[in-house]
Amino acid sequence: MQVKECIVSAPGKAILHGEHAVVHGKVALAVSLNLRTYLWLKPSSTGKVGINLPNIDTFISWDLSELKQLLHDSCAKTKEVKQLDAELIKRLREFIGVTNGNLDTRTMATLSFLYMYLSLFGSGDLPSLTVTVWSELPTGAGLGSSAAFSVCLASALLSASGAIPTPLKDWDITARWSQEHMELINSWAFQGEMIIHGNPSGVDNAVGTWGGMLRFLSGKIIPLSRVPLLRILLTNTKVPRSTKFPSIMYPVLESVDAISCTCEKTLSDMTSEPITGEHYNVLEELIDINQHHLNVMGVGHTALDTLCSVTLARGLHSKLTGAGGGGCGITLLRPETDCLVIQNTIQDLQSFGFDCWETSIGGPGVQQHSPHSVKEEILEVLNLY
Repeated sequence: MQVKECIVSAPGKAILHGEHAVVHGKVALAVSLNLRTYLWLKPSSTGKVGINLPNIDTFISWDLSELKQLLHDSCAKTKEVKQLDAELIKRLREFIGVTNGNLDTRTMATLSFLYMYLSLFGSGDLPSLTVTVWSELPTGAGLGSSAAFSVCLASALLSASGAIPTPLKDWDITARWSQEHMELINSWAFQGEMIIHGNPSGVDNAVGTWGGMLRFLSGKIIPLSRVPLLRILLTNTKVPRSTKFPSIMYPVLESVDAISCTCEKTLSDMTSEPITGEHYNVLEELIDINQHHLNVMGVGHTALDTLCSVTLARGLHSKLTGAGGGGCGITLLRPETDCLVIQNTIQDLQSFGFDCWETSIGGPGVQQHSPHSVKEEILEVLNLY
């Protein structure tokens, strides 16, 4: 079986408001982060299947004959998503030499890739191909890097297997799939997340699929149709995240819920009326109040306090995003924020040993690219393999 070459990408994610309160039945807002993971699928004639992960210096390939031996009767090619195939996962774990429950990044990525590849191509002719995956996202920072990987795998392999059509036309530079096809991508990406994380919420892969902003409440995920693209600084304190969460007072959770709902309304207003400084005043105030609440909850950290004080000294407002106890923070940038202010802020943060990126939130989810639409430095990395 011969497959077509394709390049896809999917965004990372950040929690704008509602982290921790969401597990108590309150609203959380998750947004796409315009740091993306890219995957280039190439057909080959080597009789092998390979995966390249330049971010972690990994290249692995297998003979098709080896992989065919892993298939069993229930591995029939299907377009539908079934429950995870426990027998196939068991065979794959043995095949790649997993001896305990602790999987490193390389092993998790390999297991997820082989599971989707064998599940989607089933007992038919397995195609010889190579996928190269490179990400702008740091791993293990709570920014949805594994979900972006799973969404890229799902979209590329579904397209290659013929389960969904290729949306990119000859005259396009980027293209997105229909709602129906994105639902299928999201379902398979969730399977990848289950392999990697065991019991994921589904938020990360949904953000990677649809992009923009999602409202998450009591297990229900609702993509919001219109949100503005907001500039931010993303800072990784490089302090390990902590999910410890002590008992807190109910009024704090109620306030966080109100913050999420007020933010959602403000962002909606920004898409239906002229954007003013008052909109940004509200967003900045919500950021400050939520960060205070998160400290009250006990999920702050001195590194995050440093981030907030450094950015506030330059008139910018920041909060943690995700688990807290370290990890990452986001800083809102107004459209008129001077480039010199941004550069000096980044330098100040880097002086504390933090990593910092100027990026945006609210951008598109998974999409297919023509080679001309991919940044030259990314294309160069992908094309090395």
